[in-house]
Amino acid sequence: QVQVVESGGGLVQAGGSLRLSCAASGIAFRFNAIGWYRQAPGKQRVLVATISSGGNTNYADSVKGRFTISRDNAKNTVYLQMNSLKAEDTAVYYCISARSVATIQSGSGSWGQGTQVTVSS
Repeated sequence: QVQVVESGGGLVQAGGSLRLSCAASGIAFRFNAIGWYRQAPGKQRVLVATISSGGNTNYADSVKGRFTISRDNAKNTVYLQMNSLKAEDTAVYYCISARSVATIQSGSGSWGQGTQVTVSS
């Protein structure tokens, strides 16, 4: 089973950038899809971006054109590059690993502990 650990969160001003990392363990990583969810205070967890084992990507409308998900299989790591950050991007960001994008979309998989992103306006 692939285990994941997030890093890279922090405090940034509106308009700034952050890059989150999702480091995975396990030889099955390159066969797995990876997703990023976020959960703002008092709100439900929502799917932000996914990347399939083949590198196909999908994004929530709210982050299209600003966020980019990518993977480096040699480093067992997936990145979420976040540009033009807005106050409404403030949330805990979670990485999830699963065998397919459909499974990630259902909320099933191996979850990380989350990393806090705070955007000040």
